[in-house]
Amino acid sequence: MAVARTIVLRKLAAQARTRHELARALAARQVPEDVAQSVLERFEAVGLVDDATFARDWVESRQQRRHLSKSALRRELQTKGVDRDHIDAAVSHVDGGDETAAAQALAEKKLRTVVGLPREVQYRRLAGALARRGFSGSITASVLGPLLDASADADEADEPLMPG
Repeated sequence: MAVARTIVLRKLAAQARTRHELARALAARQVPEDVAQSVLERFEAVGLVDDATFARDWVESRQQRRHLSKSALRRELQTKGVDRDHIDAAVSHVDGGDETAAAQALAEKKLRTVVGLPREVQYRRLAGALARRGFSGSITASVLGPLLDASADADEADEPLMPG
């Protein structure tokens, strides 16, 4: 029992974890199933393991720093073993405006890497980056059109006028 508690505490000291992740860590260290369940239930009872809070914090953090869509956030939480109800509750806090803002921030960041390329290439590469983060085609179109228009207008303003 003490070994199991130590394993869980070390994992939690490094970063927040889901019950599923901790159960896998205990299983990997050959902790008996009944001991693992007992320790995990105790950690849940005292609030050190809370999948609902983990999911909410994960969504907030990942959307701000990694600019992920709802679907990408949902997939990540599923791979961490979070229950569907907790995932739904956490992702419900992300509204369309938040998702569009995340797509906008990612597109602006990636725009620097495609400056100077033809517009259709810029669009294709930026759309691919957004798609890989799980953004829908409608969000992608709503973000990239105005962004590339503004970028083109800025480029034209920087070009020196040709003598006539």
